[in-house]
Amino acid sequence: MYHPVDPPRVLIVYFSLSGQSRGLINLFAAGLRSQGVVVVIEQLQPLSRIGWPFGTILRTLWMMLVTFLRRRTPIQPVSKACFRSYDMVVLAGPTWSYNPSGPILSLLDRYGQRIFSGQRVLPLISCRGYYRYHQWILKHMLNRFTDRVENALVFTHPVPEPWSTLGVFLKSAGFRPEKIALLASRYHRFGHTRQQLLSAKAQGKTLGESLRKSLASGR
Repeated sequence: MYHPVDPPRVLIVYFSLSGQSRGLINLFAAGLRSQGVVVVIEQLQPLSRIGWPFGTILRTLWMMLVTFLRRRTPIQPVSKACFRSYDMVVLAGPTWSYNPSGPILSLLDRYGQRIFSGQRVLPLISCRGYYRYHQWILKHMLNRFTDRVENALVFTHPVPEPWSTLGVFLKSAGFRPEKIALLASRYHRFGHTRQQLLSAKAQGKTLGESLRKSLASGR
């Protein structure tokens, strides 16, 4: 007698400050769901609100310093859904001064064993371009809980350096770099493009198809 296979289940845990990671995650999840995957999304919430943009150059420089030093950002408790078993867990968020964001670091410190132990984990990174140290730190921390960490999916801002760094800095400080005459021709937008968002959806679809086939074959 034929018994239908239960659909794959994927947990996405993410943090987004400016909304760039959120956009990627929403489209990535849509791609997964198009293949019948059950997707549970958990957005990390800091205990104290982090305002963005930061408003001044001094505040932006201070944030760059403390995030470079990997200062943790305390988070609110996550939901019980995070502690269930999944076919894959996606850990997603931006690069902060070469590192994972403060809320992601707090998550790994506080809940790493309970969420990621033995799970297959896929990091997803939104960044300007300097992501390799971020990726290494994530893998190093996740390897304490599981040996099933996939290569990260990385989405970089399309503006080349050093204009991307300068533009993001000014944007974070409350300016509009795309409207500044000396920068407008080199920094035309903040964040990811429509093509990148569609790529995130396509990669979610590909992953969903792979998970579905693996379950169907009993692997």
